[in-house]
Amino acid sequence: MKTVFTASRLYTPLEEIASPWLVVEDGQIVEVSSRLGKEAGSATLVDYGDGVLAPGFFDIHIHGGAGLDVMRASPVELPRLGKFLTTHGVTGYFPTTVAAPLDLTCAALERLADAIEAAQNDDGDAPPLARPVGIHLEGPFLSHKRRGVHPPEYLVEPTLPIFERLWQAARGNVRMMTIAPETPGAMEVIAEAARRNVCVSIGHSDAELPTAQAAVKAGARHATHTFNAMRPLDHRDPGIIGEVLTNDRLSADIIADGIHVAPSVVQLFLQAKGMERAVLITDAISATGMPDGRYQLGPIQVDVKDGKCTSGGSLAGSVLTMDRAVRNVTQFSRWSLKDAVRAATLNPARAVGLAGQHGALAKGADADFVVLSPAGEVRKTVVGGRGF
Repeated sequence: MKTVFTASRLYTPLEEIASPWLVVEDGQIVEVSSRLGKEAGSATLVDYGDGVLAPGFFDIHIHGGAGLDVMRASPVELPRLGKFLTTHGVTGYFPTTVAAPLDLTCAALERLADAIEAAQNDDGDAPPLARPVGIHLEGPFLSHKRRGVHPPEYLVEPTLPIFERLWQAARGNVRMMTIAPETPGAMEVIAEAARRNVCVSIGHSDAELPTAQAAVKAGARHATHTFNAMRPLDHRDPGIIGEVLTNDRLSADIIADGIHVAPSVVQLFLQAKGMERAVLITDAISATGMPDGRYQLGPIQVDVKDGKCTSGGSLAGSVLTMDRAVRNVTQFSRWSLKDAVRAATLNPARAVGLAGQHGALAKGADADFVVLSPAGEVRKTVVGGRGF
């Protein structure tokens, strides 16, 4: 079945196409062009009027939402999270762990691997839901000093045997790993993870500048929630943030909710990393989309009030949604909606090595896209050409 989608504009997101012509067949994009002179013929034509077509958002750091925690949810429960995420424009995501007992972490990794493999085997009849496409291992290889709310008793020094145990539990579905490069053994684990095409991200770290630089040489290529859980920037001792902001080999992500990082600092981050390397994440927890109250983040209890998530007085994830993050960027900076969309689509996909499948509207890519209003509100989310 061939379907043609059109609207006022389309963001690939590298370019903007007015009056676009997006042709989808069997869940794949077969044409992206201008509508000028085109006829749908026997294909179904779907016109979204003054809407904007854009790639589906890709969240590479999310712990849960809709009352579900990804470390505790069963594979049959995760579709509820997927349904919630599509209402906010997300079509692909990395369920993200927190530091927990290794046995419990491995059990969670096995369940998440089940969910990822089930999504890969989708025969096209499943409902259009955001799909888990890889696992982000945040913990246990974190700094005690910059651990945030990760329980100290569950942090471990990185070793190849522990990394191998986690890798095997996830059946090779670990696509991203946050690690503090100053911890003993980190460089060896960074190099091995990078060899396996894991996106190694430096974060939850008190590293000084030379150590951060050594991590990049060892294979790190990204940074986790810049400024948060990091050694503060000092003009004489720039530390890890100095490396993150100045090294063009590193992409980096940020939580643009106005709570984790002040809007003016979000703007500074965007200027430093630029439109090619800035990535938006939510760091959302199970409380996202839910009323104020107490929620779980792995083994951690989190109190949520007025949009702020805390545990023991420290920030503990967020209730940010990706569509809100995109709109916030347009308000916090001079970036256009197109620029902000890129930071939530192509940039994260490139950072983790999945740009061929996710993050762009191009011939041969999965037909995962979102229909936005001119102001960036989500009107419709299409996954695999379904859901329109």
